[in-house]
Amino acid sequence: MQATLPLRERVLRILNLIRPAVQSDGGDVELIDISDEGVVRIRLHGSCVGCPSSSVTLKLGIERNLKEHIPEITSVEAIED
Repeated sequence: MQATLPLRERVLRILNLIRPAVQSDGGDVELIDISDEGVVRIRLHGSCVGCPSSSVTLKLGIERNLKEHIPEITSVEAIED
């Protein structure tokens, strides 16, 4: 991953790598915002909404991958409508 790409673009690239796994379970993930502190805010869609496993997907799947590939990311939060 090129660190010269804008932060939003790097986050979107990682989310696009994760997206097929989330979609295979009937859900999806949407990037909403990235704060100056490195907090990524996402919205879960489809079967992810209200799913008991969505917090595991959020922390162990999405957050872990983003933090591993993009050091500027400090955490990931899911927002609701």
